[in-house]
Amino acid sequence: MKKYDYVLVGAGLYSGVFAYLAGKQGKKCLVVERRDHMGGNVYCEDIEGIHVHKYGAHIFHTSNRKVWDFVNSLADFNRYTNSPVANFKGQMYNMPFNMNTFSKMWGISTPAQAKAIIEQQRSGIQGEPKNLEEQAISLVGIDIYRKLVKGYTEKQWGRECRDLPAFIIKRLPVRYTYDNNYFNDLYQGIPIGGYNVIVDKLFEGCDVELGKDYLKDKEYYDSLGEKVVYTGTIDEYFGFCFGKLEYRSLRFETEVKDTDNYQGVAVVNYTDRETPYTRIIEHKHFEFGTQEKTVITREYPVDWKEGMEPYYPVNDEKNQELYRQYEELAKKESQVIFGGRLGEYRYYDMDKVIESAMNAAERELV
Repeated sequence: MKKYDYVLVGAGLYSGVFAYLAGKQGKKCLVVERRDHMGGNVYCEDIEGIHVHKYGAHIFHTSNRKVWDFVNSLADFNRYTNSPVANFKGQMYNMPFNMNTFSKMWGISTPAQAKAIIEQQRSGIQGEPKNLEEQAISLVGIDIYRKLVKGYTEKQWGRECRDLPAFIIKRLPVRYTYDNNYFNDLYQGIPIGGYNVIVDKLFEGCDVELGKDYLKDKEYYDSLGEKVVYTGTIDEYFGFCFGKLEYRSLRFETEVKDTDNYQGVAVVNYTDRETPYTRIIEHKHFEFGTQEKTVITREYPVDWKEGMEPYYPVNDEKNQELYRQYEELAKKESQVIFGGRLGEYRYYDMDKVIESAMNAAERELV
């Protein structure tokens, strides 16, 4: 018998949910985390009494009642509704694209007027869109594309829209109602007290080693547990034997402002190409804060290099083909469960990570 039933590599939501459900079954877990804190990218820092989302805005939303009930069993959620705004060279537009956006852009007032303008503007794209630019115009027309999609997307991906594949934007939300709620999900909110409240409960009862690299001491950690739950990058696990998967990364600049309200909303997207950051987050608005000061974070997309945090998998055809090769190797690792954004090389919303970990735990803990 080994000391632990499971060695969990990484301390994000996937590991946390798995550890929590395993603990309910009396299983013993060890968590090995490279960073100096728990919680992965949902970790919050306390600055000026404000819960600062250290790795970018995390707004919980889901239509899965099972997931919603689960997170509410760990923390109370507030009524925060995601209603970001876009700043294009000082002009402010509501997101997602809705009647408020169209009214501001074209000086119109009815859905029929908006539909007619968009229909006319996208009529220039004939046949199957050949790139992201054509795809976006075919969905929302030229004006919205130029002001609210083009610059933001080019900053996000580090290349021109006409050089990006069309499938990156499968759809763009267009609403012919005056509704600024970004998500269509049944449930959304922010945990009162920040995400650390949830993280602490998920990993309660686990042994934890922070600032440790599992892969540098793999043999030792494997000897401690019956099975491994691995949530790191899948290509690194296999020594990059087929080559390296690509990611986009982010850089954050966080600053305390001596004002009680800097921008009036939690998230402002900067959609022109000239502004180097994609958005500014004002964290206090996630929890309707009344503190005397405020904390803002500017978010800069950057090219990922080894040693940086990989945020967004580049799920183009080349990388997906490479991932499939690693996936085949992963299937042969009978004592390892690969999960999460990096272990499965896919962009996951928080509710989908939780759902995936729940399903893995149910299969494993029968």
